[in-house]
Amino acid sequence: MPHLSDLIRRYTVLKTADLEWLHSLVSDWQLLADLSFADLVLWVRLRDDTGWVAVSQMRPTTGPTAFQDDLVETVLRDDVTEIADDTVQGRLAGRRVLIDRAWAEGRICREGDPDWSGGVPVREETIPVRRAGTPIAVIQRSTNLSSARTPSRLELTYLQSAGDLAQMIAEGAFPFSDQEPLMVRSPRVGDGLLRLDQDGEVVYASPNALSAYRRLGLTADLVGARLARTTLDLAATGDPRDESLTWTAGGRIPQESEVEGRGSTIQLRAIPLVVGGVRIGALIMVRDVTELRRRERELMTKDATIREIHHRVKNNLQTVAALLRLQSRRLDIPEGRAALDEAVRRVGSIAIVHEMLSHTPDEVVDFDDIADRVIEMAAEVSSTGAPVVPRRMGRFGLLSALVATPLSMVLAELVQNAVEHGLAYGPGVIEVHVHREDPGPGGDDAVARLRVEVTDDGKGLPDDFDVEGTTSLGLQIVRTLIVGELGGTLEIKPRDNGGTMVSIGLPVEHNVEPYG
Repeated sequence: MPHLSDLIRRYTVLKTADLEWLHSLVSDWQLLADLSFADLVLWVRLRDDTGWVAVSQMRPTTGPTAFQDDLVETVLRDDVTEIADDTVQGRLAGRRVLIDRAWAEGRICREGDPDWSGGVPVREETIPVRRAGTPIAVIQRSTNLSSARTPSRLELTYLQSAGDLAQMIAEGAFPFSDQEPLMVRSPRVGDGLLRLDQDGEVVYASPNALSAYRRLGLTADLVGARLARTTLDLAATGDPRDESLTWTAGGRIPQESEVEGRGSTIQLRAIPLVVGGVRIGALIMVRDVTELRRRERELMTKDATIREIHHRVKNNLQTVAALLRLQSRRLDIPEGRAALDEAVRRVGSIAIVHEMLSHTPDEVVDFDDIADRVIEMAAEVSSTGAPVVPRRMGRFGLLSALVATPLSMVLAELVQNAVEHGLAYGPGVIEVHVHREDPGPGGDDAVARLRVEVTDDGKGLPDDFDVEGTTSLGLQIVRTLIVGELGGTLEIKPRDNGGTMVSIGLPVEHNVEPYG
């Protein structure tokens, strides 16, 4: 389904500020749909001002839907007066007069009799969406009346609250322009609802909301109580009773807070009700997040444990490298000393990856930092005395630990080979070129490729070089890791302007974006 931003830019001339306002509205209008027991459709004027286009739609979770079909991108032209009644546009065309009236008059418009054109009775209303005193869209609110019955106290409170929110939208008072970012999962209407009067006293408490406060230790009734004072009294002893909780529980400002008591955690979201410039009360949505917070704490503990393991592995690897370095210094055999020095470098490459993993909660690292350190370390350790300039061109981005560890060893081996063999007789430049190739057709299952090229301007390859039959331990390690472990490709060939080029292709997750 097209994104709201794409539809707005494609069909309308609304400004960026208007688009942001509609984004805020749509991100929060599930609340209005649930309180209204109704479907919501957002209509905006076409670019040429010849009609309307539906850019968003929301169905209620508290009642039956009035529209089985998806109405997004439906266009209603002003000059179309007759459409067959058995089509979606035919049923909407007769309701366009309410959309036009709400737009022209800037007020909520209601249809007198239910509309039966779709086979079920539907009550229609239209709500102008106003920003900075100017209408920018219209919400069509359609209520399926097929299951109509005598409403309960809860349903009456829902409908009254929906009416207040609709009026705030029409006046440009909702959504709140200065509202703080909502939590990942804000409380919904069905989680628990409290209605406060203008003094902050509870005039209605849904059963779920009352149950949540019972878990905090409430023994009395909530109705008639000042919610802010009651909530602070129930908060766990020793918890900071900051002012934000008082303002949230009192319904004074649109924000979210949490309160803990008796081992339970309750999430509160306040929506002040301001109609006609007068504060008439507030809605407080309540959600019991005790189990959710317990699981989050467990995950945090596991993440901390994993990071500590990576830290200890790094320390152990550095200890092993130090022991090998000491052993190397005690050897009089040049070949043995060189072999131990290579082992030190390989262990050091792995230690760098674990050091990076010890600082992140995910098994994903920014490989650019690792690559720079590995390239510099390999060039220094393998230097023959001649000046060598290593350069990285492009960005690796974020890579999983399963790729980062072997790739760090591969880079170290290739840079070392370039220094020791390609640049053995003089100074030179070693360049590491990196780019990502976009995945082909295939949607989310498509695989991107990371292309890495290590080049030097040295003496080049010998005439009889064969990567398959090479006796070099370093190149054997590279081939084993790239082809065998990572399922990639390896190609070593002469460079066009002299020197050598090693080309590596690796499959990587294409949904992990390059850093920056």
